[in-house]
Amino acid sequence: MNIEHLVWLRNDLRCLDNPALYFASLEAGKAEQGIAVILTPTPIQWEKHNESDAKTGLRAGLIKSLANTLATLGIPLHIIDADTFDQLPEAITTFCLNHNIKHLWFNRDLPIHEQQRDLAVCEQLQQHQIHTHVQATDIIVPQDVLSQQGTPFKVFTPFFNKWISLLAQQDNTPMPMPEPQAEPLPEPSLNLEWERPFRDDLWPADHDVAKQKLWQFCHHKERHYQAARDYPIEPATSTLSPYLALGALGPRQCLEAVLYTCNQEGRRWQESIWLKELAWRDFYRQLMTHFPFLCMNRPFKPETDALVWRENEEEFQAWCEGRTGFPIVDAAMRQLNQTGWMHNRLRMVTASFFTKLMFADWRKGEAYFMSKLIDGEFAANNGGWQWSASTGCDAAPYFRVFNPTRQSQTYDESGDFIRRFVPELAKLDAKSIHDPKPEQRKHCHYPKPIIDYKSARLAAIAAFDAIKDR
Repeated sequence: MNIEHLVWLRNDLRCLDNPALYFASLEAGKAEQGIAVILTPTPIQWEKHNESDAKTGLRAGLIKSLANTLATLGIPLHIIDADTFDQLPEAITTFCLNHNIKHLWFNRDLPIHEQQRDLAVCEQLQQHQIHTHVQATDIIVPQDVLSQQGTPFKVFTPFFNKWISLLAQQDNTPMPMPEPQAEPLPEPSLNLEWERPFRDDLWPADHDVAKQKLWQFCHHKERHYQAARDYPIEPATSTLSPYLALGALGPRQCLEAVLYTCNQEGRRWQESIWLKELAWRDFYRQLMTHFPFLCMNRPFKPETDALVWRENEEEFQAWCEGRTGFPIVDAAMRQLNQTGWMHNRLRMVTASFFTKLMFADWRKGEAYFMSKLIDGEFAANNGGWQWSASTGCDAAPYFRVFNPTRQSQTYDESGDFIRRFVPELAKLDAKSIHDPKPEQRKHCHYPKPIIDYKSARLAAIAAFDAIKDR
């Protein structure tokens, strides 16, 4: 079979609902040609972007799962090894010339380094008369969501209202898999030297499992999501974010499951709180295209650059390792370190603790999260950290400082989540476990609090007050 069309997959590791793969196969089919797929692992670049070993490990497993599916469709898969993005223009061009490729297809990426990479690849290919076809990015509403004045929204609620109206007007049907183009190929044997261990007991690297988890969540838990999502001991969230981050699930697949479930149950899909969470993902990703300085370690609110963050390495290490002396914070950080994932309510609690009570630079916490998260996505992680630090777009008011003990008493009333991840406190009663007395800490070999909540809160508010008029 003559193959002139090449599909370049990155963080869209799936065959179903993949615009580049689907449209490339249609175009090639018109000319009775075939397609091939390339993957371009760049492990050194991932390290520069603070991506975690857990995410790298899941990526490797999903590539193997994807390779098997492509083989059943008769679609050859090639892996181009590179260390960093800047090696890819030459490497992809050489591959295309050696294999007589005339067309390269890929889905648009949004972070600035990825956009620069793609532009460099396109420019080099065009010098050799190789056509590039850029398809929609991995968000639910792929077009710009703009105000009536044609400007990007800086507040989520009006963004969401416009997003919902655009969503109702577009075709939301997931794109099917490409048709088989040849007899099945032999099952590939991939040697991915950069493969890393991850919690495959929690997130199997299997596309069918990811789809099953999606539909099971929508059928059994989505209707209760608003009521139960804030309680970390409850299995109430979807835990699908690692699959979304690497594109093992497409956004239209998630939307399809929500729409179907709401329709079956006679509920308005526009009121789904889980769908609203997916809209937050779109919001943060689109912000990067309108405000590229967000990819450059800069706050959305420029006046907050004047804040003088505290630097205390001992406190930072205690936070990283779950030794702050605040049980809910320590349980959350140990969950992150042990599983590569953290419950969303606890992401807010730990980030607020870091930025408002430790008054540490949000960029340092953001980088640590990325280095551990199996679901690390730059846009969502950056958006969440800047929200917590009150430096970002539509962020929490600077005087909103989470009281970690109160958060613990409210959302882990029984203390069972703390007991799971801070076992030295397991024998304490449900009242004491949220803030053990000094003698209890000593008996349990649990540290004293590294900060005093009341004074730290007042100091943070005073620091923001001091820059209000800048």
